[in-house]
Amino acid sequence: MAAVSTAGASAAGLTGAGSTLVAPLMANWISGFEIKEGIPVKYGAVGSGTGIAQITARTVDFGASDAPLTPEQAAACNGCVQIPWALSATGLGFNIPGIRKINLTGKILAGIYFGKITNWNDPKIKAVNPKAKLPNLTITPVFRSDGSGDTYAFTNYLSKISPAWKSEVGYATTVGFKAGVGAKGNAGITSTVAKTQGAIGYISASYLIAAGSLGVAAVENSAGKFEFPNLKNIESAASTVKSLPASNAISITNPPKKASIAYPISTFTYAIVPHNAPQKGFLQQFLTFDVTKGQAYGAALDFAPLPKVVLNAAKAAIASL
Repeated sequence: MAAVSTAGASAAGLTGAGSTLVAPLMANWISGFEIKEGIPVKYGAVGSGTGIAQITARTVDFGASDAPLTPEQAAACNGCVQIPWALSATGLGFNIPGIRKINLTGKILAGIYFGKITNWNDPKIKAVNPKAKLPNLTITPVFRSDGSGDTYAFTNYLSKISPAWKSEVGYATTVGFKAGVGAKGNAGITSTVAKTQGAIGYISASYLIAAGSLGVAAVENSAGKFEFPNLKNIESAASTVKSLPASNAISITNPPKKASIAYPISTFTYAIVPHNAPQKGFLQQFLTFDVTKGQAYGAALDFAPLPKVVLNAAKAAIASL
């Protein structure tokens, strides 16, 4: 998918930039929309942070972010609307020879990314994987070096589990990790984990599916169950949403235990669009396609359909543009 430059919004068709999480689904949306409407769309998978920066500068027609705008970002974007348009998850991929599945808790993940849990045969990991033959192998945590919605979702989850993480690191699209190595984009983090024995990294669920070669962690939820980032578990997390605030910002990480099979690092992703944009008509057509017919493109990529309450909010936001 071609990168978007800062040369300005297109006069013929649409340009967008941002989230790498949504990029595989975006490719299908664009293909389906261009066939249906004949309107070209170009998208640069440059990371949520850069996408927000580009729409703020109005060098693209829409941004895409897995993290909702902060109050400061919303003010800088000057009249931008955030529209939830996709639902997926941030998974944990790892490289341990001979092991494809492992259980991990939020406290263990915080310990790994704090640099306090450094070996796969650590007693804390063995305690939740009693049947696994965990090796004496150094853990290499891998994190996103670019501004990332996956970083936001992952660190938001850790902040809800670990008071120390919340106070010392916090959550955002970019944070100061205490341990590990950085890699750019989902492709970069997937590649780094794949070539590094003992590595673990947080990766968009669709990229984990595509990678195939990595082990995938089941992460403990509020009900005490270890769940994988699959469709039914993502849908369970989203089922806890009963209403949306005026900003449309929603967090479904570590949902209540009544969502008993929820995957706890599930996340919505957003289109960031200005009011009264020059391409308003095209934008409304594209966004409407994405949140309605476009939802059918998601299942094979580990994107769940938007819950009705979220879909209705998205439609209202699109109409308000």
